[in-house]
Amino acid sequence: MPKSTECAKRLRIYIGEDDRWDGEPLYYAIVLKAKELDLAGATVFRGLVGFGAHSRIHEATFLLSGDLPVLVEIIDSEEYINKMLPYLDQMVQEGLVTIDDIEIVKYGKTVRKR
Repeated sequence: MPKSTECAKRLRIYIGEDDRWDGEPLYYAIVLKAKELDLAGATVFRGLVGFGAHSRIHEATFLLSGDLPVLVEIIDSEEYINKMLPYLDQMVQEGLVTIDDIEIVKYGKTVRKR
């Protein structure tokens, strides 16, 4: 199977499940903005337990869950990640954003054209 490698950036946005932007879940609004800006893709991960700036534990129990941690991850070129940052400045009221250098390995015939 054909493969290619390249350097990229990984953008991670740590927020709460209950965070909102314009009446919709913030994680969903971030994904929609990433799509609108033509970023390569975005994935949302929901945490089972965690704590943040307020040191309050958030966890999923059998019937209840309260503001669980959510991670939005986007991997793309530095140019495209930089397009997203001004929007995060507006959208994220409380959270943590990390950006790191990564090496990606792509498998398959499909190569995204921009």
